[in-house]
Amino acid sequence: MAQQRALVQASDEGTVQARCQALGLARSSYYYQPRGETALNLTLMRLLDEEFTRHNFKGVLGLRDHLRLLGHQVNEKRVRRLVRLMGQEPVYPKPRLSVPGQGVTRYPYLLRERVLSAPNEVWSTDITYIPMAKGFLYLVAVLDWHSRYVLSWELSNTLDVGFCLTALGAALATQPAPYIFNSDQGS
Repeated sequence: MAQQRALVQASDEGTVQARCQALGLARSSYYYQPRGETALNLTLMRLLDEEFTRHNFKGVLGLRDHLRLLGHQVNEKRVRRLVRLMGQEPVYPKPRLSVPGQGVTRYPYLLRERVLSAPNEVWSTDITYIPMAKGFLYLVAVLDWHSRYVLSWELSNTLDVGFCLTALGAALATQPAPYIFNSDQGS
């Protein structure tokens, strides 16, 4: 009887089921044969790559619309999967505007627990981005903290220092200079 059990155990160790069980895998994974992409998906990937090379700012919806204009009935999920498989990512400004640049000096925060008693004592400025149909616009505003009045603002399609200085100059042209000019020390 013991010899029969030993023979059964020895024969069970060689089965697919026993091997998969020992590895902690489902038996179906042993029989799985990976399939490549279909011919249609390969054609779609070629078209997506050509369009992405011409217009690298297009996202999934823009690429989907392009394929639909070419007569292919595709949905957003399929395009998203194919674009991810190809490793394409559109080029657009990322919202990392509060990260200081190299060599930027951080100044102490002078407004902690400060009581504001008059206008033009403290001004503040900040930059934000406004998403548009094709890109971004950047908005800078200069505010008086006591009155919460917007002293000046400017829009720009690039994030350079020029439009910030123009907004500050416009505020200084209409009001006397403040004691403290506060910013978030971002870009």
